[in-house]
Amino acid sequence: MSNKFGVIVGNRGFFADELARSGRQELLEVMNSLGLEAITLSENQGVSGSVQSRDDAKVCAQLFKEHKDELVGVIVSLPNFGDEKAVADVIRASGLDVPVLVHAFPDKLEALDYAHRRDSFCGKISVCNSLKQYGIRFSLTSQHTMDPTSDAFKADLAHFAGVCRVVHRLRSARIGVIGPRPNDFNTVRFSEKLLERQGISVESIGLIDILNGIAALADSDTAVQAARERIAKYMDSSRIPDEVMTKLAKLLLVTEQWVKDNDYDAIAIQCWSSLQETFGVNPCVIMSMLSQSDLPAACEADAAGAISMLALQAASGRPSALVDWNNNYADDPNKVVLFHCGNYAKAFYEDAFISYADILGSTLGNDKTYGAIAGRIKSGPITFARISTDDFTGKICAYVADGQMTNDHLDTFGSWGVANISNLNGLMQHICRQGFEHHVAISLSQTAPILEEAFNNYLDWSVYRHEA
Repeated sequence: MSNKFGVIVGNRGFFADELARSGRQELLEVMNSLGLEAITLSENQGVSGSVQSRDDAKVCAQLFKEHKDELVGVIVSLPNFGDEKAVADVIRASGLDVPVLVHAFPDKLEALDYAHRRDSFCGKISVCNSLKQYGIRFSLTSQHTMDPTSDAFKADLAHFAGVCRVVHRLRSARIGVIGPRPNDFNTVRFSEKLLERQGISVESIGLIDILNGIAALADSDTAVQAARERIAKYMDSSRIPDEVMTKLAKLLLVTEQWVKDNDYDAIAIQCWSSLQETFGVNPCVIMSMLSQSDLPAACEADAAGAISMLALQAASGRPSALVDWNNNYADDPNKVVLFHCGNYAKAFYEDAFISYADILGSTLGNDKTYGAIAGRIKSGPITFARISTDDFTGKICAYVADGQMTNDHLDTFGSWGVANISNLNGLMQHICRQGFEHHVAISLSQTAPILEEAFNNYLDWSVYRHEA
């Protein structure tokens, strides 16, 4: 994904041009240190690469147009008061519809003479006023004015980059679904039409088509043998029968080819329980491998869950997973047991191995459910996110929350972990009253603020951010 940002350095003729020149250089150096590429006027354009007139705005807008397909966001920086009209004109004329961050430099008490004063404090208000009039959405830094070399501003830039990644990924996401929704799982119903209105396309394929692709592969095929080796290297598979390893290898190959052919960003699989009864495997380890390789894979044909995973992956830059809100943890009001048969990316586990699915195995037979993963989620920061389509209001809604994975022990099976969330009961009250699903996406990160900003400010989704 692109890490290119349009940069507008504001300037105003009444103020020292040196402030614009030195401020531009400081900002670009900070961006470079964070791995963010700036698309901006050269020092030979405008006044030292700044925008302070209608003519400057036209040149900068044209530059942004030339990079329109690469830019994921715009950063407006004001080393002095800046020209609010020129800044807004750049964005409008460029035709960009991406997140915009507005930043202002701080003044120093010993430098308020005519040659050194910035007045960016005031100029930022004017720029934001103009953006509001133009109908341009924007984000703000955590403090009204900020030294661009400060750690706090660098954190703001990283936050904004995360917002841009989420918006960029979701506005044109393609989601693939294998098989229909399991009949007993009304909770994972969703509206394709509401998602399509947001630019998120959902396409499906029947389980029979996947099985036909598998049937075309011979056990001895070189690709099948290589896929077996990939699975064995990925995670301990010593408990898996040889014939099941071959089945899993074929399922991996056919699924990967389907994803490649259709350019999907995330997928969902009907994993309960037709695949087990018909083909005799649990696809958990396949979903785990795909999620580990940055293609979120959700179970139980939960397409909205896959989108939630995709958003978390974009925000954090790490693999995501889908879990059940599953059990209370004794009488601790702020702890919850997270669980699934075992489809989490490898990055989530302390230690793990491929086994059978205990719950499904109790009715179908263990021999039909090999492919699940057993292991505990690592301790540390965690973010929860869920999006849902509300057919009654015609809107997409979501909730986000941050918490901590604990080291608490459980005598249990499958993939699990114990999370601590402040005021957990308040979050559960919201989930139940609003009719959210029993699935939630997770990431080993602290990215709830990023998701809230992206969902609410730029995607117009109704977002509940849970806090203590």
